Amino acid sequence: MGGASTLFEKVWRSHLVDHRTGEPDLLYIDLHLIHEVSSPQAFDGLRLSGRTVRRPELTLAVEDHNVPTDSLLVLDPMGKQQVEALRRNCAEHGIELFRLGDRRQGIVHVVAPERGFIRPGMSVVCGDSHTSTHGAFGALAFGIGTTDVEHVLATQTLSLPRPRTMAVEFTGELPPDVTPKDLVLALNARIGANGAHGHVIEYRGGPIEQMSMEGRMTVCNMSVELGARAGMIAPDKQTYEYLQGLPGMPDGKDFDDAVAYWETLRTDLDAVFDETVRIDVSTLTPYVTWGTNPGQAVPIGGRVPDPATGTDAQRAAAERALDYMGLEPGTRMDSIEIDTVFVGSCTNGRMADLESAAEVLRGRTVAPGVRMLVVPGSIEVRQRAENMGLHKVFIEAGAEWRLSGCSICLGMNDDRLTGSARCVSTSNRNYEGRQGAGVRTHLAAPAVAAASAITGKLTAPGDLPPLETSCSR
Repeated sequence: MGGASTLFEKVWRSHLVDHRTGEPDLLYIDLHLIHEVSSPQAFDGLRLSGRTVRRPELTLAVEDHNVPTDSLLVLDPMGKQQVEALRRNCAEHGIELFRLGDRRQGIVHVVAPERGFIRPGMSVVCGDSHTSTHGAFGALAFGIGTTDVEHVLATQTLSLPRPRTMAVEFTGELPPDVTPKDLVLALNARIGANGAHGHVIEYRGGPIEQMSMEGRMTVCNMSVELGARAGMIAPDKQTYEYLQGLPGMPDGKDFDDAVAYWETLRTDLDAVFDETVRIDVSTLTPYVTWGTNPGQAVPIGGRVPDPATGTDAQRAAAERALDYMGLEPGTRMDSIEIDTVFVGSCTNGRMADLESAAEVLRGRTVAPGVRMLVVPGSIEVRQRAENMGLHKVFIEAGAEWRLSGCSICLGMNDDRLTGSARCVSTSNRNYEGRQGAGVRTHLAAPAVAAASAITGKLTAPGDLPPLETSCSR
């Protein structure tokens, strides 16, 4: 790892505790995020071994997966047990907890950045796949299993084989109607849902440099859907402006000194990646998934593909996906009728996402028979949205305005869907049963989700009729 280095290699090297040839490296972990679903067994393991949490001040707990978004009472029996266990464990070990009802509560991958817990060059782990979100700040952030959660709690370190490196270079001018979510869905369609397996991705290029921090978080969030260990973006002026003034951030000369270090985290010009993928964004249009993994995606103006065009393995996967989704090859994507729309999640539950959806909905109404849930990614996001009057836009359009939480991104709380509901979701996964047994999920950007709510079928915002001729409900 000497000589010219990538961003990933610089951060990895700075956290290396022990390296032995032929064995995984031992890394120091700067921040450990935990929630109620993947932590109870880890704390039980600590008790059985007579251990305590090594660095509770470097651990942050958030209630998000099981919490309801229509009240402050957890009614689901299993969810209630997990939430109560997290509260007991945090109290016992002196861990800061953002619990339901706390003004700082929200989805862990939304609240950690907005509360200033994430900085460039950090190592961040959580028992949640979408920890890769925080790579948007130039942090090395990734999900871990429950056994690893216990190991980090006990030692503040983690044993891990060093991943390979992949550069994803976006080039060209981003069309006005193409969003960060569309970029990552297009990438998924290009290389497949496991195309970056064993790699840490660095997202590069002009479209990334011009992207907001919220957009960068969306892109990095879905790195795991590509099979990657993590996704990263080099810190720059956009990063520093976002971080300055956040709770816990240094100020004055201390902040300037931090920026001086963060500036060193750029990939060296002559550094070499193991793999490189290039995508010209100027050719893209809004994307939506048709199948049961994020790689099964096409432009919304396209058609459901024919499984016969793929390899044997691809054909079998596509046939199963079509059977589950109840679709036929050749079907126009923009003819597919939907009955549920979800705007939220750690992928698209931030202010920019709500603004994007509200812009489409303003002055329009949700189609009869369509249920639309808008779930802010945190209480802070919810408050900011209400200060801007966005909640009125959603409510007047016929959508439900909720409290913060993971909601129907996954079927682990009271918002889960049932039967063969067909949902346009701004979340990150469309696996079989992800949002409820038999539920069919189409991943899309917030603006596409809002447009689909208006028409009752998959719709690109640019295909909506002018506002003055829109039908009212």
